[in-house]
Amino acid sequence: MTAEMGKFVVLDGPDGCGKSTQARLVSEWLAGRGLAVVSYRDPGTTVIGEKIREILLNPCHTAMADNVEVLLYMAARAQLWAEHIGPDLVHGRCVVMDRWLSSTCAYQGCAGGFGVDKVLSIAADALERIWPDATVILDIDGETARSRMQRDLDRMEQKGADYHAKVRQGFLALEGRCPNLAVVDAGGTVDQVHQAVLTHLKAVFGWR
Repeated sequence: MTAEMGKFVVLDGPDGCGKSTQARLVSEWLAGRGLAVVSYRDPGTTVIGEKIREILLNPCHTAMADNVEVLLYMAARAQLWAEHIGPDLVHGRCVVMDRWLSSTCAYQGCAGGFGVDKVLSIAADALERIWPDATVILDIDGETARSRMQRDLDRMEQKGADYHAKVRQGFLALEGRCPNLAVVDAGGTVDQVHQAVLTHLKAVFGWR
């Protein structure tokens, strides 16, 4: 299997849904199957991406417009693809991502009002590939999500309950737009969510 193109898997969803935990568990599960696996966060990972991440998430940058957010996220994503994701897939590595284009569609495209179609148009021009092989949206209500974030909030997380309610709806609206996408209830235990995630991945890739 490692001689083939690698598999591109994305865990996404609203802040506080448990993406990072589930991405780690998926990576461990894949490695346990003997597959070469790498995991990255979006935005970030590359030197350029981490600098863009600092700009995007800094609470001081309250004047940042939604179109600027879209372009910065896309720039970080393009750099990550060039440095890591593209070469990894060619060499047969499974790539597990914490966020991807689905986030920009939900946050800036839907909640920010920029427009999902405009996000996808920019992505088509900026990225070598828009959608991953499999996407899991971890769905959770706003109150539960907020209760999980017991830390200082970044600029995006501080945008308020109404904004984040629209973000959630933006993620749910991706069904039918994004191929091989499943929405998983993230309100259960970590293991329950993990098993639901694996059920989707096994169905997509024909794994047992």
